[in-house]
Amino acid sequence: MGKTYLFAPGPTPIPPKVLLAMAKPIIHHRIPQFRMLFKGVLEDLKYVFQTQQPVIVLASSGTGAMEAAVSNLLSPGDKALVVRGGKFGERWAEICKAYGVDPVNIDVEWGKAVDTGLVEEAFEAHPQAKVLMWQASETSTGVRHPTKELAALCQQYGALSVVDGITAIGVFDVPMDEWGLDVVVSGSQKAFMLPPGLAFIAMGERAWEMVQGGRCPRYYFDLEKERKSQEKGDGAYTPAVSMIMGLRASLDLIKDEGLEEVFARHALLARATRESMKALGLELLAPGSPSDAVTAIKVPPGIDGTAMISTLRDKYGITIAGGQSQLKGKIFRISHMGYVSKADILLVVGMVEVVLRELGYAVDLGKGVGRAEGILFSE
Repeated sequence: MGKTYLFAPGPTPIPPKVLLAMAKPIIHHRIPQFRMLFKGVLEDLKYVFQTQQPVIVLASSGTGAMEAAVSNLLSPGDKALVVRGGKFGERWAEICKAYGVDPVNIDVEWGKAVDTGLVEEAFEAHPQAKVLMWQASETSTGVRHPTKELAALCQQYGALSVVDGITAIGVFDVPMDEWGLDVVVSGSQKAFMLPPGLAFIAMGERAWEMVQGGRCPRYYFDLEKERKSQEKGDGAYTPAVSMIMGLRASLDLIKDEGLEEVFARHALLARATRESMKALGLELLAPGSPSDAVTAIKVPPGIDGTAMISTLRDKYGITIAGGQSQLKGKIFRISHMGYVSKADILLVVGMVEVVLRELGYAVDLGKGVGRAEGILFSE
């Protein structure tokens, strides 16, 4: 069996130290040893989220934290402004509808960041809106939305800022407390370098106050109940013990590297990826406001995007991601998030060159790799 490489934007590669931590004998979740472990994890999550507020851990994918935000903060009939600029912006609106919340959609062309002027217009037209929901990093398009500016608008209009940071936290700077963000969610299978299965939600004081008046039904995702349990090192229900053991190891790696260094590494890898694709004559989907988590590239004319992705995977063992919804077959996405190195970027860029040439696109082999090398090893 050939060697395989993972460059999809979740799940992402897992460091050996994390894998080994999850392979340790499982322990019971109602004993002092686990409570001590869990309390330490919860404290160090505050470091990654850059907050003094509690970060709640849920046994779910990141979507569970998104649903928990809706079901705990809002009531049926409430209005929520939703930035829809990709698949996951649409998800915010879909969750709202499932709970009887009325989403007011701010539709943005896929591949572009939201114009803050449009958001201000929406607030003026809907002054009763209780929240603004958006993606700090829209994974489906590789776009980075202006989170700091959107948070300031929320404060100006008295609404809560509810941010999907699933491919932003641990990738680039999203200082929750400094920017006054009210709710930030994330998930384990991205920059936290874990398998899917854990969701994180951090909420500020204004958000916890709103929870008291929320009237949507909830049971498993009852955040007040979960917070009271986790303050004591317990979960309201059975936690994902082995995943939390792995999270302990991944947080150690992040702290050892340091947040500023983590952000700088992601920025460098992202720039090398973007510039290497441009050197091949390819067009980026989001040139104006790219995310450092994942780069979305337009499939060149005459090339079958689905065949490109399957050839990379089935012939060469390299998994990248395609487009979703209306972008299916039109873009491919390369993740440089989490446990990714400079050598990894050279590998995936080189193999993209090879496969594009095999499929009939005129490529000067090594041109993209050379551009990436110049950026990655310029010092």
